Amino acid sequence: MKNISVVLGALLALVGIGAAAQTPTDAQIVAIIVTANQVAIEAGRTAEKSGHAREVKAFGNQMVTDHTGVKKQAMALVKKLKLTPEENPMSESLQSGGVENLKALKELKAADFDKAYIDQEVAYHEQMIEALEKTLIPSAQNAELKALLIAVRPGYLGHLAHAKRIQFVLAK
Repeated sequence: MKNISVVLGALLALVGIGAAAQTPTDAQIVAIIVTANQVAIEAGRTAEKSGHAREVKAFGNQMVTDHTGVKKQAMALVKKLKLTPEENPMSESLQSGGVENLKALKELKAADFDKAYIDQEVAYHEQMIEALEKTLIPSAQNAELKALLIAVRPGYLGHLAHAKRIQFVLAK
């Protein structure tokens, strides 16, 4: 359990640093969004397989479905705008943190897995909402990219509320 906390803390710190360090370009924003959604998809797939509680497995499935949809929208926009996603400190931190998170989650079983996964999802969605509101949306130059970011924000808020409800149930 200590492992997952360390990985999550490092991931969230790096996301915050990446968001605050510079104003990302549209190409960097796209890389961040694609990477963030891929990280959520992979964690969701792990929860579908390894989750113990029905609610955790269902939440994992919802993360796979919803974040796959957002990733597809982002990739369609990339193609339309002829943008090449540009890796940057935030996208790289998300990627490496996601890999470390999966390693830590795979070591856990049953209720320990469920708690760690849901705690991570709460923290992840809080950070992504903050990044959207404070960095990504204000920095987006292309109107269609900005509109996509604005459109996905309510989904992140809904996921956060759902994860917090599950977190509350698991704490009982």
